[in-house]
Formats: sequence, C-alpha cells, structure tokens
Amino acid sequence: MAPRLDLEGRCIQPLKICIIGAGGFIGSHLCEALLWNTEHSILAVDIFCDKIQHLLSPGEEWSNRIDFFMINIKHDPQTENLIKISDVVINLAAICTPADYNTRPLDTIYSNFIDALPVVRYCTDNNKRLIHFSTCEVYGKTIGCFLPNDSPLRKDNFYVLKEDESPCIFGSIDKQRWSYGCAKQLLERLVYAEGAENDLKFTIVRPFNWIGPRMDFIPGVDGPSHAVPRVLACFSMALMKEEPLKLVDGGKAQRTFCYIKDAIDAVLRIIENPDRANMRIFNVGNPMNEASVKELAEVMTDVYCKISGKSKPNLTTIDISSKEFYGEGYEDSDRRIPDMKLVTRQLEWQPTTSLHDLLEFTLAYQHKTYSQAVRECVSKTFSTSDL
Repeated sequence: MAPRLDLEGRCIQPLKICIIGAGGFIGSHLCEALLWNTEHSILAVDIFCDKIQHLLSPGEEWSNRIDFFMINIKHDPQTENLIKISDVVINLAAICTPADYNTRPLDTIYSNFIDALPVVRYCTDNNKRLIHFSTCEVYGKTIGCFLPNDSPLRKDNFYVLKEDESPCIFGSIDKQRWSYGCAKQLLERLVYAEGAENDLKFTIVRPFNWIGPRMDFIPGVDGPSHAVPRVLACFSMALMKEEPLKLVDGGKAQRTFCYIKDAIDAVLRIIENPDRANMRIFNVGNPMNEASVKELAEVMTDVYCKISGKSKPNLTTIDISSKEFYGEGYEDSDRRIPDMKLVTRQLEWQPTTSLHDLLEFTLAYQHKTYSQAVRECVSKTFSTSDL
C-alpha cells in the first residue's frame, strides 16, 4: 500500500482509532474504509456486529488491525480503558430513527445525551481527540418555514444552514419529535464547552441524510416486525413487497441526500488532518441531490423497477398523515440545505455521486440482500392469515 499523505503533503502515521457504534450503518462503512484503504487500526465498540461481521473473520490481511468489543457504553468501565489506549475516539452511538423520537423520547434523550457524557469526559481526562457525530437535526426548523407559502422571501438562502451562523429553532415541548435534535444540540454545546474550558481537541460532524447499503433494517427480516425504519428502508421494503410507498403528509418535505462512500471520504480527511479539522463543526452532505420525499419515492420506484425487472405498478404512492404514521407529537422541518463552504475550504472535499446513482447502488444491494427474504415473509404472512 502506497504511503498516505495528508492535505499538507505529509506522510500519515498509523493511528489506533476507537469507534463507538462501529457496528452501525456509518460505522460499518468507516471500518471498511479504514481497513481496506489505510494502515490505521480499530477498536470497534458496539452491542451488535452483524454489519461488520465480514471484517471480523480471522485470516484476512486486515485481521490484526481490528478488535471487536461487545460493550454497552452506558455501564461498562472498559470503555475508558479503550479510550486511554486510543489516539482518536469516534462516537457514532445514537438512537436516530424518527419513529422513535415520538414513541421513545426518554430513550432518545438518554442515548443521545446522557449516555454519551462519559465518553466526552474520558476524552477530556485522557487528552484524547474526539470526533463526535451529531446530526443536521440540530438546526431544527428553518427560517424559511415560518414565511407564508406565497412570500417572495421564500428563497434558497433561508433554507441554507451554516455551521457557525444559522440559528437552531425547535418546536414546542409537546412536539416530542424534537427530543432527538435537542439532545444532540446540547451534547454539541457540551463538547464545544469542553474544548473552550478544558482544551478538548474535537471535531463535530453534522451528517445530512447519508444514504447507502446497510442503512437501517427491513422490519420482520433483520429488525423487529413492528419497528419503523427511516425513509429509505421504508420505501425499499414497500417496493420489494410490491406495495404503494407511504408519503407522510404528502411527501412535501425536502431533503438533500449524500452517498455514504462520499461522506466516508470526508470523515477520513477529518481523521487524518487534525490541524484542519480540530475545533471545527462540519456539515457533510450533498446540496446538489435535493428532492422532496415524493420525488424520492418516484425515483426509487423507477430505479427499483429497472433493477428488479418488475413493471411499474399503477398505484405507486399513497398519502398518510404524520399523526397516523408517527403518532401524536410529530412535527417536521420542511427543507434543509447544507452550506458547504467550510468543509470545502478546510478539507478540500466535495461529494461526487448523483441522487440517481446512489439510489441505484443502494437499491441493487437491497434487492440482492433482502428481496427473497421479504417474499418469504410476505408468503408466511398470507399463509398464517388463511388459518
């Protein structure tokens, strides 16, 4: 493997990286990139390892550079010991599924704030660099969403979110949907304060809808049958079951979507360029891939029909209210666009994968991995209902 150079042209020395939440969607792709493209070693921490099982098999050329620890960071003293022997700590652990914000607000707040406090403290106490993953949800609503629909002021600049300027606006307390964003924002403030008062070296990452293989789960296949994953998995499952895709409140909300491989390249630059990344907050997304949820459903339907060879159904979508889908207390942000000036300037990074291409890569994986299991699950359901 050729020596890796940082953005200043200097050779990058191998690091020991403790990844908390290594077994999740982002963690699995980050572990792959670190093991396959660098000389860094990983202390992988999680309560699940299904998504990184292919990296844990003995006898691979990278096998001596990853160790897995099945640890719940809430109550395991081993967490601090792993942080002590690391060069960099990356915290990915979170509850980050919108359906949980309403139904499990306490778990959401504890997971995203209370349970993460010891990790921040251990990094401060042991003088370890922390790369903390937050969320674009910390911005809450946009200024633009408060303007009348016919207002001439409803222009893109009211929806573009800047790391060091945009206000963080949340709904009323009875809207439990904001429990996630508020918890994440408070932890950001704590990390920032540790940097200001106790010299913690940190970088905060705000992902904007990273999409790719291994995202979430398919209910009844590799996740609880009653659970509700995020939009990509919900739409994927409906496509495989040949059911209409459910558009919450008509699918009017607009989002930008970034391919996970592009995003991981940005994370590698953060890891390997501390002089450029320390004490910074970065939006990481792709403003060129903006679509409404309804438009996303249309593109996904077309792409999946191409991949699976199935004909496009007559009824592709149905509307459903947010109250019916998520429960009481749900509220949404209508549009979020990441400002990319800081990440482009500091890390010389830009995403490259189009919305169509990232959906093609992702749906090809979903179809190959899940379609047979979904058919069997549907068949079993029909058989049971006939009894």
